[in-house]
Amino acid sequence: MKKIVVFGATGMLGKPVTKALIEAGFEVSVMVRNEPQAADFLEGAKIIKGNLKNEADVEKAIRGQDGVFLSLSVLQTEKESDWHTEQQGIDTILAVAKREGIKRIGYLSSLVHLYQGMDGFDWWVFRVKQEAVSKIKTAGIPYTIFYPSTFMESIFYQSRQGNMIALGGTSAYPLYYIAADDYALQVANSFKILADENKEYVVQGTEAFTQDEAAKLFVKYYTKEKLRTIWAPMFMMKLMGVISRKFDYGYHIVTALNKYPEKFEAANTWEELGKPAITLKAFARQLSLKP
Repeated sequence: MKKIVVFGATGMLGKPVTKALIEAGFEVSVMVRNEPQAADFLEGAKIIKGNLKNEADVEKAIRGQDGVFLSLSVLQTEKESDWHTEQQGIDTILAVAKREGIKRIGYLSSLVHLYQGMDGFDWWVFRVKQEAVSKIKTAGIPYTIFYPSTFMESIFYQSRQGNMIALGGTSAYPLYYIAADDYALQVANSFKILADENKEYVVQGTEAFTQDEAAKLFVKYYTKEKLRTIWAPMFMMKLMGVISRKFDYGYHIVTALNKYPEKFEAANTWEELGKPAITLKAFARQLSLKP
């Protein structure tokens, strides 16, 4: 396994994976729509301009590769009837990957999407993720699927509203927050050690916090600027979701995060791919030092 192409390399989680693969010695290609912009922060990767909606572009990106990694997601502004990277996009990638003889495909899923069907919860975004996992498992290509807990980066880059960290409802269970850099190292290690076996890994950090605890700890140790937490009741988020896709997305994902009975399941992942090293306190301090 020498050459790997990453789809979704410009995202919050795709960038550290791309960097980790390059630092691990792989020849990494990325397919992006904005070539000049990607070149600014994906140094060392071969940049291929293309659109996932165009099968010819996907063929160009995959041809000659050994492995494929998918860091895709449903955007908060998308509706169910839209074209989705994790639906039609994955269909195209898998079809091309089979034709081109790809040796392994890696996929970023999520742990919280397993809440689908619990307590009567049904959300089309989680159905898309379930279908994506099923498609990959039945494609006939050796696969690695990652099920991460909540990323530390989500506190600052997704929950932040101005100088506030927005929270909703109440966490019933603590979450094992993981730093994207630790997860990225595990992805790189998986491509180094796996052959033709199929593997699934739960990705979790070393500490568990409720969302409220995590946000307050982050605010305490993030010293670059003064932040504070704010809280909104779930019924208000649900009402706002009637008029806003973004709020509707927020209501559903926060509901799942608050209620999914997460427990520690990453022992095997740590043994095979390495134990995470970044604590939430250290993450907040490191982020404070970034320009």
